[in-house]
Amino acid sequence: MTIKVCVGSSCHLKGSYEVIEAFKEVLKKYDVEDIIDLQASFCLGHCALGVTVGCEGIEPSERGPQVEETEDGFILHSVNAGNVEELFAKEIYPKLFLN
Repeated sequence: MTIKVCVGSSCHLKGSYEVIEAFKEVLKKYDVEDIIDLQASFCLGHCALGVTVGCEGIEPSERGPQVEETEDGFILHSVNAGNVEELFAKEIYPKLFLN
């Protein structure tokens, strides 16, 4: 699975580097650094919706204002350093099938 955090101009101004650092901490806390590839990505095409995070290789659990299904996974909108762990625990971690 790959998590791509947009670092394009708009997302950069809205805190994408803080989001990347928060994801690093969360991946370490949940001990999944070896199965999730965290990457920076240029524009994911949702500039008006806050920092955007693309999740590839996993199906979304729900669709809504923060979750948009894509061809190969889903996109999370309005991500910030304060909600990274909540979004990870709700949208990503349950789908990793670590049992």
